[in-house]
Amino acid sequence: MKPIILGTAGHIDHGKTSLIKALTGINTDRLKEEKLRGITIELGFADHRLPSGQRLGIVDVPGHEKFVKNMVAGATGIDIVAMIIAADEGVMPQTREHMEICSLLGISHGLVVLTKIDLVDEEWLELVKEDIAEFVAGSFLESSPIIPVSTVTGQGLDQFEQTLDKLCTKVPERSSAGIFRLSVDRVFTMRGFGTVITGTLASGKVRLGETIQIYPAAITSKVRGLQVHGKSVEIATAGTRTAINLQGIDKSEVSRGQVAALPGTLIPTYMVDVELTFLDSNPKAIKNRTRVRFHSGTSEILGNLILLDREELAPGSKVLAQIRLENPVVLLRNDRFVIRSYSPVRTIGGGRILNPVAVKHKRFKPEVINHLESLASSSDAELVAMHIENSGWKGCSISQLRVMTNLAPKALDQVLSDLLSKKTILLLDRETRIYIHSGTVAKLVQLVRNNLTDYHKRHKLRAGMPKEELKSKLPGAIGQRLFTLAVNQMVKNGIIVQEDDLIRLSQHKVTLAADQKQVREQMVKLYLQNGLKPPYFKEVCSKLKLEQDQANQVLELLVAEGILIKVKNDLYFHRDPLTQLQQKLVGFLTEHREINTGQFKDMTGASRKFVIPLLEYFDSCQLTIRVGDTRRLRKQANK
Repeated sequence: MKPIILGTAGHIDHGKTSLIKALTGINTDRLKEEKLRGITIELGFADHRLPSGQRLGIVDVPGHEKFVKNMVAGATGIDIVAMIIAADEGVMPQTREHMEICSLLGISHGLVVLTKIDLVDEEWLELVKEDIAEFVAGSFLESSPIIPVSTVTGQGLDQFEQTLDKLCTKVPERSSAGIFRLSVDRVFTMRGFGTVITGTLASGKVRLGETIQIYPAAITSKVRGLQVHGKSVEIATAGTRTAINLQGIDKSEVSRGQVAALPGTLIPTYMVDVELTFLDSNPKAIKNRTRVRFHSGTSEILGNLILLDREELAPGSKVLAQIRLENPVVLLRNDRFVIRSYSPVRTIGGGRILNPVAVKHKRFKPEVINHLESLASSSDAELVAMHIENSGWKGCSISQLRVMTNLAPKALDQVLSDLLSKKTILLLDRETRIYIHSGTVAKLVQLVRNNLTDYHKRHKLRAGMPKEELKSKLPGAIGQRLFTLAVNQMVKNGIIVQEDDLIRLSQHKVTLAADQKQVREQMVKLYLQNGLKPPYFKEVCSKLKLEQDQANQVLELLVAEGILIKVKNDLYFHRDPLTQLQQKLVGFLTEHREINTGQFKDMTGASRKFVIPLLEYFDSCQLTIRVGDTRRLRKQANK
């Protein structure tokens, strides 16, 4: 049968713990102080099998106003709430606050249990029932049954069980396909076993022997033992009260409020975008940047409420806002939360998470509100596309999308497949499944086009722009994979041409004007005539009476064409005499094995100012290698 969690709620001393004891035989008050004072302080746990065979995990929460934060922690993960109201007192302050908390947490199944009926007469009982009917009107408990019970006489317990059985059939089964998450509500040590954490398994599943991580502390451990309802199991699934025995972790390293999950599946964050309901029971408006207590899962974290489109929020209002936290939290989209005032402490609102990994927003920006409205109302496909588009140059990984969309794996895969087929998104990295929005790629394509256009204007006689130089001109956040993707797409679409390491726009052609053609001929002739004793480039410009800019452009063209070879700064050789020299040098070294500077000088017939640069050039070309005062062929030297 599907796992179901029953939780209690209600004012202090209205009989929550007594009811659970009467139902299960288990006293959930386990602390010495609780037994001495007769009140519940901490969360209590029990389990029970109903007449139908349905197994219930039970969470008993404290009712005292000082321990509401413990109540919120316990209410997380509840499927059915039993709102406990004592017949002799009726609806009390904590009854109302607990009802508000349950509503804010999205609990939709429950019943009212009218306890201590043995203390009142029938007339009073009917009056209390009327009061309760008025209290639950308009809430999720409006049509729920009211079960009169006495834990002293046992009256009504059978009806309570039967009603629970009927309610269980209406509770939808939780999916075990999502991200495994367990919000820690209790940590203790068992002799011989070590540290044990317990909580309600909110989603997914966990197996014995798996490695898990405690968030946001980033502590990893193996599941040494696993129990559900006190029995050892190989696997625990969503909706169960689960105890996990952690291997090699001290009790002091884990605390309530942390979350157990698989490594790399959750993302700690200090900011969340939310859809917030500010309760109409609040006595006054709340101002921007008010400090609040943020409750999610079993955690309580201090933070500030940021009102993005107003200075204050009136009671009963619903708004899109951001909460900036003082400590990190791990959440998924659509998780529920509660906020309580800093001081005096009381529940003031809550709602659902729109973006669990938010960025800091500027206030009074229409585009920010439009974005949050889209997050609140978009379809699954629109939501996925939006997050991928907002990820910009870095793209969005499948693990990030699982957190930000909280879609079941199969549903998310189907959405991604549809978006890929429509070319709305592209797969940037197949191994890690990083996706990029086609609009982002289009922006990069335009940046590449603009850079190449500018480059061609400045260097008309260059065949193209070096690939690495082009990459360096783009924003630093653009990785190599995205750059390569954009270049390949542009080549495929005929926008650019890539030749070796050079990239050019497809329409770019190197064309010389009449005067440039003349300069080219003069330079080629001059370098060829001077053979292995060429003038330095400055002398070339002087001899030919050339403007520096025009001469540089023609020089770059000749180098690109391979007609001139750069040996060192400002010193160039025509390729023909240089090729002939290389052949002579190889022949000499093949016969004599090595050559010294003097011998090489005789071979070239040139002065030392040309000989040394030429020797270093052949070294840099990996043709020769220097050994002491001589050169040898590199391939022979390595033998």
